[in-house]
Amino acid sequence: MTDSSLAGTAPVDDAAVRSRALPRPSAGVALAAAFVLLLAVAALAPQLFTHYDPLEGDALASLQPPGAEHLFGTDRLGRDIFARTLYGARYSLAIGLGAAAISAVFGIALGLLAGQRSRLLDETVSRLFDIISSFPGVLLALLVVTFLGAGLTNIAIAVGISAIPKFGRVVRAQTQLVRDADYVTHAYIYGRSRLGVFFGHLLPNVLTAVPVVATVSIGTTILAVSGLSFLGLGPQPPTPEWGVMLAESRDVLRIAWWPGVFPGAAITLTVIAFTVLGNALQRRFEGRAP
Repeated sequence: MTDSSLAGTAPVDDAAVRSRALPRPSAGVALAAAFVLLLAVAALAPQLFTHYDPLEGDALASLQPPGAEHLFGTDRLGRDIFARTLYGARYSLAIGLGAAAISAVFGIALGLLAGQRSRLLDETVSRLFDIISSFPGVLLALLVVTFLGAGLTNIAIAVGISAIPKFGRVVRAQTQLVRDADYVTHAYIYGRSRLGVFFGHLLPNVLTAVPVVATVSIGTTILAVSGLSFLGLGPQPPTPEWGVMLAESRDVLRIAWWPGVFPGAAITLTVIAFTVLGNALQRRFEGRAP
């Protein structure tokens, strides 16, 4: 193309190009992101939203319905449910993030091994993923907690183990895709060592898919953790954890709906928010509009 032909073209607006390349997220994605941000603030500094102690009860205020003084009402021990729900975000997010981190670390390591050119490693790791996946996630976590015992750390380990194949299979597929890419072949041709290619080309490109899986995984792990806590295998009362709160509400559900509805709504909204964000990240990763 000659300079004269370029002279007649309009100047390119870089901002417009960027806006087309990165379309604005939908209202649902924006709401999900705002909710997750609010949840993170509540987990880090719940005292910004309430002055009530989540463990302090008042027998005279037992089972008060939602109102001006107690926004979400009180439970049978007179504890403020709004405060317990806010402080519960700290436990649920911590366990969910811990479980997701455990599954990500082991899933990435095993996926990288399976994605190499060794057929033996690939078959061995793939069969391990199949064995783990053959158990329903909650059932596998239940078995692990039965052996390890109840507690915050053990429940995170249990749920994390059940989610390892989610990360491992994605990383395995990405590793096989990247290892045969032209730029990796060219790197070897130009004298890069295997270690240099691994850290300079393979690993950075493989890990681009991990945040997508991790975002969705956090929501599902929080749901699994709450289910195990409901069964009494997670944090123990009076810990203000959402699953524990649901378990405590069973005895009064016929006469008071609020002790169970609000922590249940917190679990539901959190899972939906992380799922929406994960789906949006997946569409962005695949080059589709969010």
